Amino acid sequence: MTYAQKAIDEIEKGNYEEAKKQFAWSLRKDDPEMVYSLAEEMYSLGFTNLAKRAYENLLEKYPEEDSLRTALADILISEDKDEEALNYLSQIDSTSDAYIEALMVSADLYQQQGMFEVSEQKLLEAINLAPQEDVILFALAELYYNVKQYKQATPLYLELIKQGIPEFSRVNLVQRLAMSYALSGQLEKALAYFDQIHDEDLDDDSRFQMGVTLFELKNYEDAIKKFEELRELSPDYPTTYSFLASAYEYLGKLNDALTTLQEGIAVDEYNIRLYQKASEVATKVGKLDLAKEYLITALSQEPDNLSLVIMLSDVYYNLGMHQENIDFIQNYLENDEIDPQLYWNVARSYVALDDYEKAGKFYDAAAQTINNNEFNRDAAQFYRNYGMRDEAIRFAKLVLNDSPNDIEMAALLEELTEEF
Repeated sequence: MTYAQKAIDEIEKGNYEEAKKQFAWSLRKDDPEMVYSLAEEMYSLGFTNLAKRAYENLLEKYPEEDSLRTALADILISEDKDEEALNYLSQIDSTSDAYIEALMVSADLYQQQGMFEVSEQKLLEAINLAPQEDVILFALAELYYNVKQYKQATPLYLELIKQGIPEFSRVNLVQRLAMSYALSGQLEKALAYFDQIHDEDLDDDSRFQMGVTLFELKNYEDAIKKFEELRELSPDYPTTYSFLASAYEYLGKLNDALTTLQEGIAVDEYNIRLYQKASEVATKVGKLDLAKEYLITALSQEPDNLSLVIMLSDVYYNLGMHQENIDFIQNYLENDEIDPQLYWNVARSYVALDDYEKAGKFYDAAAQTINNNEFNRDAAQFYRNYGMRDEAIRFAKLVLNDSPNDIEMAALLEELTEEF
């Protein structure tokens, strides 16, 4: 038995001190091939310091062996010693047999540093030198996938699958391809590849994305089945609930949608989107008090979220809580955190309280920014009732310019012009 074999045998027995002694003897007495095998074995077992010693020992004896430099660089990268790793890699010339391997290790280093463009350049150079090398194709595909450049990733995954490689480094390439197609908007192609994957082989992200793909293709029944499967298998996957509720909503199953969102909130009580969606659905089923409670809870977590502020203001108005609405909005007015919609909302609440003077100020403020038929129609009615004929005519005309067949505004304009 060689010293290298004895070292490994002692490690398997848990005799680490004896293993180190046998390792040292191996560096002195074993032939180079055995020492190289020992270095690889040590690296795979996680004894990187011993592996590094073995590679360094060999490099001293065989300085022309660039593969030893790439091995050392790989270890140094794992130890966050990037400069030392680059020093080894820079010593490898483009004519070296280890140059492609050096490019791969460099690409990995630059990717870890967040220098994705440099990593891409290294991999593209490697592909140019070895265009059919599957490990390079896979590395570049994974780089594109991880930086969300899905259109660039798809042909690479497809090429590997065409080569008869459905899996690489424990990564399901059919799943990756389906996800890449889906995330780049090629929904039909995505679904075709998702359908090739057995359910038990789908991970949570892929199962969710398959549901989203079906949802975006307006196949709501099948989308619901997929989201329900995911909810059953991984109830803590929070984005499931929002999409599942939306699918129910599209099918008119509003109570199921609301129940689903309530389940989601129980799973993820800090998910603002779930509270917002639950409020929207609760409003649709006429549960305005429940909608109000969801929005109050959400705003306690994100008090500066103006979308939530507008929604709660709308609910206050629809509940007839006009003074509460005014007081609520006043807090944001005082802090200069305002949206034109809120000017309109507080104006309408003042109208409901018969305070036309204050309402007029807020209609004037809202009109500086809002210009749509809903607001213009309401403003025309308000200014007419407030006795501001010219303003009422102006807003009625704005509506009719956009919707000339609006009978109500045409009648209002005729009434206002006939008076003079």
